[in-house]
Amino acid sequence: YAGQERPALRDVSLRIGHGEKVLVVGPSGGGKSSLCRCLNGLIPHFHGGRLRGNVVVDGLDTTEHQPREFATRVGMVFQDPENQLIGADVERDTAFGLENLGVPPREISERVDEVLSALGIARLRSAPLATLSGGEKQKAALAAALVMRPSVLVLDEPTSELDPAGAAEFMRTVMDLYDRYGMTIVLVEHRLERVVDYCERTVVLNGGRVVADGGTRGVLDSLVDEPHGIGVPPMVELAHIFR
Repeated sequence: YAGQERPALRDVSLRIGHGEKVLVVGPSGGGKSSLCRCLNGLIPHFHGGRLRGNVVVDGLDTTEHQPREFATRVGMVFQDPENQLIGADVERDTAFGLENLGVPPREISERVDEVLSALGIARLRSAPLATLSGGEKQKAALAAALVMRPSVLVLDEPTSELDPAGAAEFMRTVMDLYDRYGMTIVLVEHRLERVVDYCERTVVLNGGRVVADGGTRGVLDSLVDEPHGIGVPPMVELAHIFR
């Protein structure tokens, strides 16, 4: 990034296949959000800085194509949904991206109906965004991403503003959508106990580098001995002791 002495990401080499569910973990400032922003062209086109190497998503190099070209390929939900909710109510916010792409009104209505029903928030169609709870805002942001029918869904700490019950409900919804649409999921999360059951592969970022990449069970086991500043779930530590 401009004005920074060291790169936010360096020597990163990853390949994520279609249909994978990949958990990305690491300490704050380790490069997780920067990696997410590389996946839809926000880096380098929006956030600036200097990018060396290649990021290729669905056959498109992000340095050669603008973020708008990834709108139907990569859906992203940030940890603070209010930063990406822009419509007056849920329906208009969900339809916004399709309207910008010039999708016919009838198809927009059908796709909005489909995604709101799938997320269980059809009753909130006309609700002003300012009146929604934290969990409802997360689902509204997810609806705006899913209505574009992306092949990749990137979730950057999606449960950070939710209590345990809300987080569990949100993750069940995401997995139901995965089963329905068969997307690739890249999930960044600090609270590992909320998400480890859902991702068969885990990538650990620390200092902008990939320090571990493999099956979630094996990676979590290794983190007990080398935590890299990551809070390992207590049950993992307990299992490690009595293995």
